[in-house]
Formats: sequence, C-alpha cells, structure tokens
Amino acid sequence: MTAGSQGPCPLLLGLLLCALGPALTQGGKLLVVPIDGSHWLSLAGTVQQLRHRGHDVVVLAPDASMYIKEGAFYTLKRYPVPFRREDLEVAFINLGRSVFESDPFLQRVVKIYKKIKDDSALLFSGCSHLLHNKELMSSLAEGSFDAVLTDPFLPCGPIVAQYLAVPAVFFLNGLPCSLDFQGTQCPNPPSYVPRPMSFNSDRMTFLQRVKNILIALSESFLCSMVYSPYAPLASEVLQKDVTLQDIMSYASIWLLRSDFVNNYPRPIMPNTVFIGGINCASKKPLSQEFEAYVNASGEHGIVVFSLGSMVSEIPEQKATEIADALGKIPQTVLWRYTGTPPPNLAKNTKLVKWLPQNDLLGHPKTRAFITHSGSHGVYEGICNGVPMVMMPLFGDQMDNAKRMETRGAGVTLNILEMSSEDLEKALKTVISDKSYKENIMRLSSLHKDRPMEPLDLAVFWVEFVMRHKGAPHLRPAAHDLTWYQYYSLDVIGFLLAVVLTVVFITFKGCAFAFRKCFRKKERVKKSHKSKAH
Repeated sequence: MTAGSQGPCPLLLGLLLCALGPALTQGGKLLVVPIDGSHWLSLAGTVQQLRHRGHDVVVLAPDASMYIKEGAFYTLKRYPVPFRREDLEVAFINLGRSVFESDPFLQRVVKIYKKIKDDSALLFSGCSHLLHNKELMSSLAEGSFDAVLTDPFLPCGPIVAQYLAVPAVFFLNGLPCSLDFQGTQCPNPPSYVPRPMSFNSDRMTFLQRVKNILIALSESFLCSMVYSPYAPLASEVLQKDVTLQDIMSYASIWLLRSDFVNNYPRPIMPNTVFIGGINCASKKPLSQEFEAYVNASGEHGIVVFSLGSMVSEIPEQKATEIADALGKIPQTVLWRYTGTPPPNLAKNTKLVKWLPQNDLLGHPKTRAFITHSGSHGVYEGICNGVPMVMMPLFGDQMDNAKRMETRGAGVTLNILEMSSEDLEKALKTVISDKSYKENIMRLSSLHKDRPMEPLDLAVFWVEFVMRHKGAPHLRPAAHDLTWYQYYSLDVIGFLLAVVLTVVFITFKGCAFAFRKCFRKKERVKKSHKSKAH
C-alpha cells in the first residue's frame, strides 16, 4: 500500500477522537459548595456540563435546601443544620413582602436591619454546623478533590477549600461592599467605578462622586453585620489567624456572571473571567400550553412578566393597578403570579404559576419583558434582544436597571410609587418606540460576538484549575503586600524624608556659609573703623 493511500485513515481517526473528546477526557474530582436559591440555578448548568465531560462531581448542601435536590449529574452530600426548609421559605417570602411595605423611613431601616441580622445569623449557623461536623469534614479530606467550585457570597465554601488545601474557583455575580475587588486586589477608583446601591453611572457629576466616596467609606461598616462572624470561625477551623480578605483572596479563578455589555468598563485582574449570559445557554421548545398562548396573540405578540423567584404575590391594591395597565395594551401578557387573581384581570392577561422565561423571551413574537431586573432576567433580555420595563425591588437590581436604562434598553419604574398609567405608558413606549428595540439588539449583538460561549469558558477554567492545581501564575503580588506597601506609603515616606533631609542640609549649609561671610565682613569693617580712629 502506498503512502498516499493511507491518507484518509489518520483523518478519520482524528475526527473520531474529536467526536469522542468529552467522553475521553480524563475525569477529575470536583467538590461544589453552592448557595441555595437563584445562585444554585445559575451554577447547575456548569455542574451538569462538567459531569458530561467525565468529572466526578460532589455537591455539598444543607438538608434544609429549597432548590438543591438529588440530581442525575452529581452526587449529593447533605449535612444537618439547626433550621428547617420551612424557615428558609418563610425568610424568602418575608423578603418579597417587605418590598411592598410603606412604613416610615426610620421604621423601614430598622426592619431591614433586623431582617438582615436574622437571616445572616440563620445562614451563618448552617455554615458553622458544616465546619464543625468533624465526621463529614474528615470524609471530605479523604475525598482527594482536585478543586472546589463555590459561590463566595457566603464565605463557607472558600473556608472549606482552605481546610481541604485544594484550589478554589469562585462562581458569582458580584459581592457587596466591594469584597470581590478586595479579594482580587483589583483597583477600584471611586472616580468612575460606581459603588453598589449608588445608582450612579460611570459618568458622574461632582456631587455623585462625593456620594460614591461616602458609600465607599461606609462599606466595611455596612457589611460587618453579615460577614464579620466568618473570620473568627475560619480562624478556629483552620487553626491560624485569617481575615475576611484572606478568605476571599483564596480563589485561583473568579468566574463573574457579568461582562462589559451589562456592566460599565472598569479595571480587572488576570484571574477574573467574564461569563455573563451563562444562564441563556439552554433553550427548549415551548410546551403546547405556552405555544398556544403565543399563537393566539396574533400580530400583536406577547409580553412576559415575572418578578423573580422571591416574589410570586403582591398586595391586592398594587396587583389591581398592574392588572388595569396590562388590560390596556393589545399584547397578550403572560404573568407569573401565584397570588389571588385581581378582580379586574383582563382577557389578554394569563396568570401562570411558572413560565419558561428564557424560552418565551427567545420567541420572535415577544415584544417586551417586565422584570425585577435580577441578573438572570437582564441577561436573558439581552441575549434574546427584548426591551424591558424594569421594576427593581432590592439588592443589585437597582443598579442593573440603571445600567440598562442608561443604555436605552428599557424603562425603570418604582413599583411602590408607579400608577397604572405609568406602567401602561412604559409598556407602550418600549414596544412602539423603535429605539429601545434597536438598542437592546445592539447590546445582544455585542454580547454574542465572542470566540467562546460563556458555559464553555466556565468549564474550561474549572478544568484548567483542576489540571494545574490552581493558577498561581495569575495571582498578583499585591496579595503579599501590606496596605502601606500596596499604596507605596513607605516609599513615599522615604522619599519625603530624603527630600526633607536634603532641604535641611542645604538650608543649614547656606545658613552656615551666610554666617561665615557676614561675620567676616563685619570683622573687616570693624578693623577699618579702628584704623581710622
């Protein structure tokens, strides 16, 4: 057989190896320490893909979980906690209800403070029970994990990773009080990087920069209530003194569910990877029920309405106002709502207990999206190019809405103060004004124009950390500097001392020379006067 006749064989073999690539990947062992709620829903797709790549995935979760359940693509390990699932559900429900309370300002602040304190104590107790579960922690230590994939919004996962002495990959949308900037040692200039909850854009006026600085100065105080107990707990478990910044700076890679289509441009560090829109990856055909709703909408199309997983019912008066506005538009409205149906619900409004949000937004007949501006919803709006009417409720939702409004992709309403006419006007504006559709389509085009899909990018970096036992070459030396070394205060002090010393010596030298010259002249004058006499 000639050399030329052997050509197709290697080609076919190469194609076969490519086709079987995921199945032939050398599997590692990954420990996942997630946070319940929407945080887990974001992470589940990545976990499933890692399992498909041949890795052994173990998910560690409390026995009182709302969303983390047994799955075919991971092994679930549960640990006991001093609260029940019902306690978590009550906490979530109360959080949703608190948004619609119209108490006086001071009373509202006191209520929010108490709720944050109670919820933080509840979650901290679960973390403490995990870390003090010696049998479980010993079992994990014997598991020979290659890496820990965790959400650092609660620092329990990072502490587990340090205890096991394995590299960690952080998967998150962001952290309050700039803890993500501290953890990565990333520059965070308040002159153009807006602080969370500031409602500023990156183009700030003087007064907005003053506000930004004041928020930055108060961040450590505001977050101490939630995060201060974790440093003593970590010090006890790890048997060495650690700070919250030490805990947060342990990550080899930070996978941020964001990008510069949604966020304002800012500095980033080498171990930060943007995977915004990762929740848009999976799309399925609509069920017969929802396909029927969409087809029946005719040429006017549909509006998708959801306020997220935490808010499924709202006060009757506000629901009535919303229903009144929805009844005045020609589109069919699919409203995720489990409360008592408003008495004035129009025929064009369909109440559902659950809806396939991303699949509906991807349908060509979808005209607008009414959302609470959670990170999932905003990215699904961007991915599918659907203009938004945003009703932010709490947390980062206000900032998400501000960014989308700044980019001309939607209209923001205050759900407590808006009237039925305000909602009607906002919906008609984003549907009939073509600029909103054009702007969101431009954002969608920018978001999708990339060399690798966010899910593939996330999987690559998790596997990278597993293969190389971390990513120390991406860790900046800033982590090893003290605060005065980081800001070069010691160098500045040294240079100031040198300059002052030179100035002092020069001054003393000039003074000495002046005195010598002056005294010599005086002696000459005196000698002349004595001779004259």
